[in-house]
Amino acid sequence: MTTTTDLLAALGGIGMFLLGMETMTAALRALAGGQLRNLLARVTTSSLRGVLTGAGVTAVIQSSSATTVMTVGFVGAGLLSLHQAVGILLGANIGTTATGWLVTLLGFKLALGKVAMMALLPAALAMLLGQGTIERVGRLLAGLCLLLIGLEMMQDGVGNATDLLTPDMIPSGGIWGNVLLIGIGLAVTVVIQSSSAAVALALVFLSSGTISVMQAAMMVVGMNIGTTFTAILASLGGSRVMRQAAVANLVFNLGTAALAVPLLLFVKSGLEQISLSAGPLTALLLFHTGFNIFGTALFLPITRQLVTLVRRWVPDPDGADSLRPDPALLKDRAMALMAAHQSARQIAEHLFTALGKALDDAPDYRPISTLAFSLPPALDDLGDFLARLPGAKDDKADAYSALLHETDHLRRLVIRAQQTSAMPILLSDKVLRRPTRLLAALLCQAGQDGLKSLDPARLNRLERLLETRTNRHRRAMLLGEHVGLYSVRDVFQHTDAMRWLQRVLHHTQRIGDYDRIADPAKRDRAAKPDPNV
Repeated sequence: MTTTTDLLAALGGIGMFLLGMETMTAALRALAGGQLRNLLARVTTSSLRGVLTGAGVTAVIQSSSATTVMTVGFVGAGLLSLHQAVGILLGANIGTTATGWLVTLLGFKLALGKVAMMALLPAALAMLLGQGTIERVGRLLAGLCLLLIGLEMMQDGVGNATDLLTPDMIPSGGIWGNVLLIGIGLAVTVVIQSSSAAVALALVFLSSGTISVMQAAMMVVGMNIGTTFTAILASLGGSRVMRQAAVANLVFNLGTAALAVPLLLFVKSGLEQISLSAGPLTALLLFHTGFNIFGTALFLPITRQLVTLVRRWVPDPDGADSLRPDPALLKDRAMALMAAHQSARQIAEHLFTALGKALDDAPDYRPISTLAFSLPPALDDLGDFLARLPGAKDDKADAYSALLHETDHLRRLVIRAQQTSAMPILLSDKVLRRPTRLLAALLCQAGQDGLKSLDPARLNRLERLLETRTNRHRRAMLLGEHVGLYSVRDVFQHTDAMRWLQRVLHHTQRIGDYDRIADPAKRDRAAKPDPNV
């Protein structure tokens, strides 16, 4: 007979399971550290690689919510495009099924609850007394112990409640019965904010005979939808592209759920056969893993269409959001630095492209006139973002300092870009035309390839060429003025134009130097330039 103690044990078990899951996930993320960030930040435009990355990361850190929130944050930081993020979000749904298999193997098959009780004390001591890796490993083991103990408490509490709740008391079959079961799964996941814990709860009820395999399967479908709630919360108050990523995640999970229901009815007999031969837990986990893989396989070829659809639903007309780092990322220093770096790089790309077009054979000043209104506010936002992120004496201090200098050089270059009077003089001069055209081509290329073209050796060669030509041309202009070939006005105009071109090249060099220092993948190999120039 069910007692109050049994109910409290079941509720306490859920709480301990959640605490263990959170502790273990935090420890795994801390152990992964910057490597996890770099893995997600460097994912290619291949959707398949994104899926594999999302599945692998989620399986490792044991939390699809953590992966989706991190991915949404990377999108807001500009480190991932929406198309790349969709691939990771698809994979996260596959990776989250690993928790169910882990719980079943350790908690149900091996019944390690008693072992966890004994291991909890040394794990807690390592967590409290250790430092560095020892502390994080202790936290990881303590989280796993709490998870297994909580699972055992849930099993004991629910196992004694079978007289209060039986499968025939829960709706099953029919459209409204299935909708209600999906709604229950969704609500449970939203309330406890963990699809892994919700699936574990379904497994506990299934193992005790409280619900049938079909009922548990419908609830798991709802749990898949409920896990999108965390990403939606993370995107609120963020940039528009973050909301686009959250909506894409919701659309995918709703679409997968819509496919899973008819699929479940189609494989019902097979699922019942597996339940009889291998056990109901294995049958449920096979269905959970199977419909997530099936849904991912269907959505993977149409990710671009999904991205286009989401952008139409949540539009960003002027694309201005991508130039401004999201203030919500200030909570995580490493994420904030990467967001600021990406924002500075995108501002530089827009500026270089516009400046390159203005120095073309057929000059086009329209991009510069447009950016004159959008870039200064974006640079103000970037400067304010960096000001709110205090410097620290850590391994990222150089990156922080480089971003401050890069922002300063971007401001100066924006001012130079608006001084269009020098451009026609440079393009019409036979001596200065070649270095001007070379710089224009380099700027356009850098604006298209993410500043990769700003190679120091290439810029140094251009600097030497420009210095040689300007020195020679300056002397020729002064001599020409003495013999009446040039007016004083001509000399001043050409001198100002040459100085303008040298300063533009200088700012371009410095922006490239500081961008390499701020880039997590390059700053260890780059030499820090002198900040006094």
